[in-house]
Amino acid sequence: MRKEAGAAVEKRAGDFRRLQALGLIPLDGDFYPVVHYPGITMYPPAGEEDLFRGYTPPADGRISVYVHIPFCGRRCHFCHYPVTVGASDGDKAAYLDALALEARLYRRRLGLDRPKVSSVLVGGGTPTFLPPALLARFLEDFTSQFDLSGAPQFSYDVDPGTLLGPEGGERLRILKAHGVGRLTIGLQSLDDGVLGRMNRAHDSAAALRAVEAARAAGFKLNIEFIYGYPGDTMETWTATVRRAAALGVEEVQLYRIKLIPYGDHAGFFSRGVARPQTPPEEVFRMKQAAQLLLEEAGYTENLRRVFSKDPADFSRYAHDQCCGLVDQIGLGLTAFSSLRDRFALPTADLKEYYALLAAGRLPVNRGLVRGAAAQAVWAFVLPLKNRRVIKGHFKRLTGRLPGEIFGARIARLKEAGLLYEDAAKLELTPEGAFFADEVCHQFYQPEFMPFGRGAYAPGPLNPYLV
Repeated sequence: MRKEAGAAVEKRAGDFRRLQALGLIPLDGDFYPVVHYPGITMYPPAGEEDLFRGYTPPADGRISVYVHIPFCGRRCHFCHYPVTVGASDGDKAAYLDALALEARLYRRRLGLDRPKVSSVLVGGGTPTFLPPALLARFLEDFTSQFDLSGAPQFSYDVDPGTLLGPEGGERLRILKAHGVGRLTIGLQSLDDGVLGRMNRAHDSAAALRAVEAARAAGFKLNIEFIYGYPGDTMETWTATVRRAAALGVEEVQLYRIKLIPYGDHAGFFSRGVARPQTPPEEVFRMKQAAQLLLEEAGYTENLRRVFSKDPADFSRYAHDQCCGLVDQIGLGLTAFSSLRDRFALPTADLKEYYALLAAGRLPVNRGLVRGAAAQAVWAFVLPLKNRRVIKGHFKRLTGRLPGEIFGARIARLKEAGLLYEDAAKLELTPEGAFFADEVCHQFYQPEFMPFGRGAYAPGPLNPYLV
């Protein structure tokens, strides 16, 4: 790495220490991502009637849809979500039957015959870990129940191994035939040693073949990588990023390793488990090094942590959920529904999922109808983390302008050089964007903070200071 790049990497380590002393970052460097508000693990028990009472669909009848298919060939050590390993084809067929029933129940609940979809993401698990015939069956049922004619993008998460060989080629043809245009391929690393420690089912050569096969089939591609993984080094990480940038795909996505469980399962490398962890200073060095290497290759950050060469290349589903704050329903085990003033989370237990559906009920068992204070935080932190807060949109959702609610917090972040504001918007500065999750915690309600008061230095950016 060039001398000036090395200096930039070290500066980020210094920024980490400085912001930690100011109270922005926990003293032990703990990390909790701003993906939803409140976080997934923080919702109280609630049933379907509680969560949908008084809800009406958007005036234009358009929704975003996420579908969760939980089957995997093996469990990756970084995964914090329930998955099913070793399922038979019969088990998978039974799950698809349940998905189809859940979709019908949601249509009835929404009062929409064939909902118009603004964007779609199918994830997991490994949603392509289905035999081609079952994959085709799922897509045929899904596209018959939802109107995708106006959706600008249909995205699918895939595992590299499921795209290889004759079956992989058939899966790619089936996806294309049903309107899927964008694939997110979870490569996670291009170092075989790191992939082994992650318990991934593929090596780097298979990952590269999968990218080549998907590109040849005509898909737009987003490739994902995890930084800060235990055992990964600056040398192996930067080698991975260089190889990734050289592939020339539309998007490259970077995830920091999550040590605190963010779903209904604690991953192998969870916080508190006596296993080696990468020091947080080194994690931030790795992030900065990756950003510099991607910028050298012509990529710029589009949505937060997603880098593309063309600004038009990004996940419409992610934008809908986190920036547009579009009403979105989830189908499948643990597939949340994020609506304009509420959040519904389904069971993580497969038997309970089947039993609730068989009783004619949506399989939700946790959630929250947000009050005014929580609604304001939700409408502020999700777009701030990912792009920017448009003041007019915020006022339409909350009835007030951001400064009327968060004026003191906005002022101190602007003074610290982490937040920029003009007449129309608020957005993070380059330094604020680098520490986006920690900046967004400044606006959290105390009951939904991921870390306690004592986790932070008593500086001016301690998030418990109002």
